[in-house]
Amino acid sequence: MSQPSRSTRSQPGRSTRSRHEALTPPFRESVDDFAQHLASVENRSTHTVRAYVADVVSLLDHAGRMGCAEPRDLDITVLRSWLAKLRTLGAARASLARRAASARTFTAWAHRARLLDADVGAQLASPRAHRELPAVLRADQASELVEAPGEATSPEALRDRVALELLYATGIRVSELCGLDLGDVDPARRVVRVLGKGAKERTVPYGLPAQRALDDWLRAGRPRLTGPASGSALLLGVRGGRLQPTVVRRIVADYARVTGLPRISPHGLRHSAATHLLEGGADLRTVQELLGHATLSSTQIYTHVSVERLRAAYRQAHPRA
Repeated sequence: MSQPSRSTRSQPGRSTRSRHEALTPPFRESVDDFAQHLASVENRSTHTVRAYVADVVSLLDHAGRMGCAEPRDLDITVLRSWLAKLRTLGAARASLARRAASARTFTAWAHRARLLDADVGAQLASPRAHRELPAVLRADQASELVEAPGEATSPEALRDRVALELLYATGIRVSELCGLDLGDVDPARRVVRVLGKGAKERTVPYGLPAQRALDDWLRAGRPRLTGPASGSALLLGVRGGRLQPTVVRRIVADYARVTGLPRISPHGLRHSAATHLLEGGADLRTVQELLGHATLSSTQIYTHVSVERLRAAYRQAHPRA
């Protein structure tokens, strides 16, 4: 099989699919096997697998232009050259850090699969991503947002109310919210069973306002939207299928806009819930467990958010600040 010319393969702006098709057969097969490993062995989500594959295809496309034809040809020089090229094209530090992590994951897998004699990615350093402090609402703003649907009784309004209540009450991810089934809710104990990243399951409590919203939705909202495609999904779209994350993002943004609140996303509500838990006295380990973070370092950013809010209040209120 003839390979594309160097000029064809170096065209900017090509899709991941076209780059994948232009790879040498050994490179292409390694990417496909890597994707299969991520999905079936590590239980990574479709979105995560797609992101890893895009990064690795970009790396191998660059390696091909440096004369490499199979995984065994990769070395630390190729990996560093790839990151340097991305940097010259304007990639942000966070993007470079993520892509370096993808490369390390790929080379570690390739070494275990005996496609590489050594794990060359283990030597790869990457810029430390600058972690932005997440935008959060004040507690009164969060309450105003979740109560924005008001007393409306349409099935859509009842669904919107329970979606907002659960996002803020539990701090779950939007994908986790949309993945909830009827059997995942335990109203007697007021907890939901959540399937998080890496197919890890956790139990998260919620309060009385969320329970009332759930009761209203299950009694007067969900039955009016139920259709052949509903299955066991807890939250439904207007056509009766499982509610999609894109719709939830629009719900959150629309209610924030009509109530005059700052722009916020479902992830912003998750940030807000975590920050308010810490400000209310919850310990870091408990918040880590509730959020489903794999490491405590992911949760520690919320302590910085709380400190920044405290500092802002001090500057505003203290006469000698």
